[in-house]
Amino acid sequence: MKQLMLGNAAVARGLYEAGCCVISSYPGTPSTEITEEAAKFDDIYCEWAPNEKVAMEVAFGASLAGKRSFCAMKHVGLNVAADPLFTVAYTGVNAGMVIAVADDPGMHSSQNEQDSRHYAIAAKLPMLEPADSAEALAFTRRAYEISEEFDTPVILKMCTRVAHSQSIVETSPRTEGPERPYEKNIAKYVMMPGNAIRRHPVVEARMEKLQAYAETCPFNRTEMGGTELGIITSGTCYQYVKEVFGDSVSVLKLGMVHPLPTQLIRDFAAKVQRLGGVEELDGVIETHCKALG
Repeated sequence: MKQLMLGNAAVARGLYEAGCCVISSYPGTPSTEITEEAAKFDDIYCEWAPNEKVAMEVAFGASLAGKRSFCAMKHVGLNVAADPLFTVAYTGVNAGMVIAVADDPGMHSSQNEQDSRHYAIAAKLPMLEPADSAEALAFTRRAYEISEEFDTPVILKMCTRVAHSQSIVETSPRTEGPERPYEKNIAKYVMMPGNAIRRHPVVEARMEKLQAYAETCPFNRTEMGGTELGIITSGTCYQYVKEVFGDSVSVLKLGMVHPLPTQLIRDFAAKVQRLGGVEELDGVIETHCKALG
């Protein structure tokens, strides 16, 4: 069924459809409505945690117990949750775990601007960034599959414009995730230094696999128009680019913003005379492209 839905409500719907069972979040605009909307589904246990660190640890605990889990916070809240964030990158997951962070470019309701892509890079975690409500739902569902396939939490990067704007989404029935009973594994889940040292190569190998996946990820797509100018963009900025240029330029629209593809960008650059990028806050895509020469 198709309906008009806010971006945050679309994420909540995606959680329901993906078989998420446990949500622990800390409120903060522009992320608050995700958990408020998800609480309307009887199949999902939802709670407000005392802070973002606790919220992430509860979600991680549910993942270890074999239940697909989720936590949400705004960008400044991810600072509070940074301690468990960097560690769960090493442990990996049992059932799928998704972390939503909502950035606030322009500081509509925040004390500062932060680009949460830097956390994905530093923690070595995959990050998806939807550009509208339909993608918010689709990316949320796919995030659980990526989480379980690559044994990693997945970060879903929202922002004010996407979270609080509406577009058409197509809903589907709920599907339960695969059975993943808890198995005691101290070497994997207890990050004492001796275990953490052995997990580090696992994290690096996982990033190589995710890098290869980024090249063919369906969320990264090329829209060829005029070849005089090609623009690489993501998230809300994709909407800005289409509003200004329409089909007069070619666009490489990135839905997976970490790790960024390499060959896909090279191939796109070869098809256009000039290459540019449009992104909010920091030049993450720009830096990546310059590193590629």
